[in-house]
Amino acid sequence: MNLGLRLVYNSAMRNNATTFRFTVLVLLILGITALHYLTDIHKAQFHDIYRRLYYIPIVLGGLWFTLRGGLGTAIVVSILFAPHVVFQWGHHPTAEPEQYLEILLYNIIGFLTGFLAERERIQKTHHQKAALRLEESYAKLRDQADLILEIEEQLRRADRLSALGELSAGMAHEIRNPLGSIRGTAEILQDGIDPSDKRYEFTRILIKEVDRLNRVVEDFLRFARPAPVERGRLDVNEALREVLTLTRQPALKNGVRTELAAGAVPPLPGDRGQLKQAFLNLVLNALQAMAEGGTLTIGTEMADGQLRIRFADTGQGIPKENLERIFNPFFTTRQEGTGLGLAITHRIIQGHGGRIEVQSRLGEGTTFTVVLPYREFE
Repeated sequence: MNLGLRLVYNSAMRNNATTFRFTVLVLLILGITALHYLTDIHKAQFHDIYRRLYYIPIVLGGLWFTLRGGLGTAIVVSILFAPHVVFQWGHHPTAEPEQYLEILLYNIIGFLTGFLAERERIQKTHHQKAALRLEESYAKLRDQADLILEIEEQLRRADRLSALGELSAGMAHEIRNPLGSIRGTAEILQDGIDPSDKRYEFTRILIKEVDRLNRVVEDFLRFARPAPVERGRLDVNEALREVLTLTRQPALKNGVRTELAAGAVPPLPGDRGQLKQAFLNLVLNALQAMAEGGTLTIGTEMADGQLRIRFADTGQGIPKENLERIFNPFFTTRQEGTGLGLAITHRIIQGHGGRIEVQSRLGEGTTFTVVLPYREFE
């Protein structure tokens, strides 16, 4: 139940309780008063009992409605009881002082009960406010702790990325030159072999594998040494349309239907090449997750001064235990994957001051949301 509904519910409950208590007081006072007026004064022992029964509504009035309730109930009882004393007990002079003393006690008890209940209510309200402030402080501390943990995780990830990036850069430089030599040699051999010869197929496979290794090395280099962000004017919707055009063939091959819900978003200051690379990685990742067909829905919108770009696929989803690791470099669940696509995307988005959120349900799909802060052009 949300706060608004809870307040309305509590208010209704208080109103019902107030009505019930007020009704009980009225019935008690009227009932006791009726007993007084309907009982013969010669049955003095009953009147002694009825007179003391008045303390019940007076005490309840003080407890339920504090000072005003206690005094008000006592005054009402006094007004109702006084005619009985004057007109029915007036010819018994010895009884009058006791009756008037009882009326005085009614008001004293009503005042004391109401006063003490009022003090208790004030203390209770004070404690409730203190508890509410403590709860708000706790919520703020919890949010700050979550933020610290998130920043700590980002720092750890950045450290890992930095270390792995330096390692990758060193390895990539050592591997790239021999790969060029191997590819050149394979091409020379291929030129000297008749296409009908079985060895021709071997050279084709050799060149294909060298190209694949070269792409992996390029990913390593791109990851290890990200280019500086060049701030320009980027139309996000246009960039997404270009990415969908580039990936049309893979989408058709996988039987994936793509939809772009382009919202009214302003141009964004950012590096067009890098952000297109990030969008391309997310689209390719979604297509690979829907090898047997599905729907990829991309949407853009402005919310709270931020540009949100949503990539929602209907693939097989990501297991919960892998969600925390998908942005780690070299983490992949696909045999041919390098595990660098999402890591590079994450680095690019962070370089633009943004973040990536991911939600996934097994068997239903995954949604990546890129959140970029909007800034005016300087």
